[in-house]
Amino acid sequence: QVQLVESGGGLVQPGGSLRLSCAASGIIFSIYGMAWYRQAPGKEREWVATMAGFGRTTFVDSVKGRFAIFRDNAKNTVYLQMNNLKPEDTAVYYCSSNEHWGQGTQVTVSS
Repeated sequence: QVQLVESGGGLVQPGGSLRLSCAASGIIFSIYGMAWYRQAPGKEREWVATMAGFGRTTFVDSVKGRFAIFRDNAKNTVYLQMNNLKPEDTAVYYCSSNEHWGQGTQVTVSS
């Protein structure tokens, strides 16, 4: 049984940082890779970033230079480091791997 669990969301002021985690069981990120998505209120879910199994990372243009992805293979956990956060980054963030999804974690950027 595959389970993805996100954590690390919260309320942060504009310009601040958060690190999201996605811990997996039943699937190996270094084989299948994973992706982060987000869904803002009233908007469709959008792709944010991907880390392929072999480690290559790609990002949506709106977060390039601000977000980074790290992976701890021993913990089978992927981290989304979000810096210089903007109000438009406010959303529920989801991790996904091989068509499996986590429950999401809320990120709110507001002063």
